[in-house]
Amino acid sequence: MPSARRLLAASLAMLVAIPVAQAWGPLGHSVVAALAQRHLSPAAEAEVEHLLAADHTTRLADVASWPDQIQDNPAQATLWQQTRKLHYINFRGGPACDYVPPRDCRDGECIVAGLQHYVAILGDRSQPDSARRDALVFVVHFMGDLHQPLHDGYRDDLGGNKYQVQFDGKGSNLHKVWDSGMLKTRGLDWQAYTQKLDAEGPAALPLPVAPLDDPYAQWAEESCRITAAPAFYPDGHKVGQDYVDAELPVAENQLRIAGRRLAEVLNLALTPQ
Repeated sequence: MPSARRLLAASLAMLVAIPVAQAWGPLGHSVVAALAQRHLSPAAEAEVEHLLAADHTTRLADVASWPDQIQDNPAQATLWQQTRKLHYINFRGGPACDYVPPRDCRDGECIVAGLQHYVAILGDRSQPDSARRDALVFVVHFMGDLHQPLHDGYRDDLGGNKYQVQFDGKGSNLHKVWDSGMLKTRGLDWQAYTQKLDAEGPAALPLPVAPLDDPYAQWAEESCRITAAPAFYPDGHKVGQDYVDAELPVAENQLRIAGRRLAEVLNLALTPQ
C-alpha cells in the first residue's frame, strides 16, 4: 500500500476510536452530504468545488444520489453494472455481523471494498479530474449507504427488501421504510432536515472494536448490529407510530454519524499530505 494510502487508513482508524460521537433515498443522501459539507476543511472544500465545477454546482447534496440515478441512464449502463453491487453488503454469518471478506465481499463486490476503491482514487492527484469527480460522488453516496442499517443486513431477506410490511396504510417493505418512508414523516426538505440535525451537535460515535485496520468494515458491522436488535423487525409486519417513534431517532442518528464520518474521510482524502 503506498504511503499516502497507509496514512489515510491509519487516520481513519483513529477516527473510529474517537468517542464523541438505494440506501437512503434522495432526502437522506442529500442530508448526509450537506451535513458533511458544513464541516469540510478549507482545502477540502476548495477541492470539492474544483471537482464539481463540471456539474455546475458546489453542493455535494446536488450529486449525492447520482450513483443510484445512473441505473436509469442507458449511457451509464456499463458503470451501473460495475458498481451496483457496491451499494451494500449482505452479511452471511448470522446475527454476529462479523465481516469476513471471502464470505461477505466475494470478488470485492460490496460496499466496504467500494469505499476502499473510490477513496483511493479520490486521494490520488495523479488521476484525471473526471475520475476523481466520479470517485467523490461515489464516496459521498456510499458513506450514506453504509450507515443505512439495511444496506448492511442479511442475505436471507436481501437487506429487508423481502420483508413485506404495512406502512402508512400501504404495502411496502422494511428496506424502503428505512430508505425514505420514516424520514418523510418529518415533513422536512433536505435543507431544513440538515439544519435540524446539525443543530444537535456532533454525533456520538459508537465505541470501536479491535482490530482497527479497516474502518469501513467496522462501520458496516455497526450498522448491521442495528438490524439485529430485537424490535428492529416489526411484529406482525406492521410499521405503526410506535415503531416510527422508536426507530426514527435511530435513523436520524445514523444520518448524523454518516455526515460526521464523511466530512473526516473527505478532509483526509482531499487535503494535501
